[in-house]
Amino acid sequence: MRVAFAGTPDFAAVALQAIVLAGHEVRLVLTQPDRPAGRGMSLQPSAVKRLAVERGIEVFQPLTLKDAVARARIAAELPDVMVVAAYGLILPQAVLDIPRFGCINIHASLLPRWRGAAPIQRALLAGDRETGVCIMRMESGLDTGPVLLRRACAIEPGDTSAALHDRLASLGARLVVEALAELPMPASAQATEGVTYAAKLGKAEALIDWSKSAQDLDRQIRAFNPFPGAQARLGGQTVKLWHAVPVGGSGENGRILSVDRNIIVVACGEGALAVSELQRAGGKRLAVREFLAGHALKAGDRFEVAA
Repeated sequence: MRVAFAGTPDFAAVALQAIVLAGHEVRLVLTQPDRPAGRGMSLQPSAVKRLAVERGIEVFQPLTLKDAVARARIAAELPDVMVVAAYGLILPQAVLDIPRFGCINIHASLLPRWRGAAPIQRALLAGDRETGVCIMRMESGLDTGPVLLRRACAIEPGDTSAALHDRLASLGARLVVEALAELPMPASAQATEGVTYAAKLGKAEALIDWSKSAQDLDRQIRAFNPFPGAQARLGGQTVKLWHAVPVGGSGENGRILSVDRNIIVVACGEGALAVSELQRAGGKRLAVREFLAGHALKAGDRFEVAA
């Protein structure tokens, strides 16, 4: 099978690796342009580009797919199918029509739930008990195309976005290889009920609101791990909370109820959070024992709350 592949982050790189190892002829890889990153803000290639270069696959990094030059570059490879995974550019209909089997997308949710940019995080924030992966035939709408394959995946109580991402990336890689082996294959239209949208995460959503329940804040901390990190304010400084579990307790929102060598218990709108890993701005992620060695806290201190 002649494959064109479009993707950018690690999630997509896992799928690309599986497609190559399955013996398909990946003729061209499309990925986002190199972006500045790190302390020096030097240009860094995407995970997909790094893998493609290692594998000797030609890389194409257009700023848009709306111009005729970009479309001609893809068409020149005569792909049977294009596989898309977290690419980051909209594919116009003229591109969708290029491969003879069309374009298929690896989407990390059980469609039609969580169409859009951040399905993993939104599933965690909502307290969903399961999610999954769909292999979808792409059309002009946002994740509206018919589904070729779907597999469910349980969301475990302690799952972070990082942990769930890795499981779904592996599942998506297996499913897309299965789909490629069966093309052309029938697809099922998505249900018209139960449609939800996974909007891109906003910076303001990272801020902890201590008036919320401990259960809601636990979900927020896990959903924002590893990026961008759930943030609280303490003593005029930003502190990221990386691990916490809901526990019993009550008090003024944001008030520290108790401190020991392993946990800091903070009152919430309902219940309390036992925080066990946190990070000062510019510092490292630390267990409570290490954090307290440089930042003394005691019962009665309070995290800042919104006015």
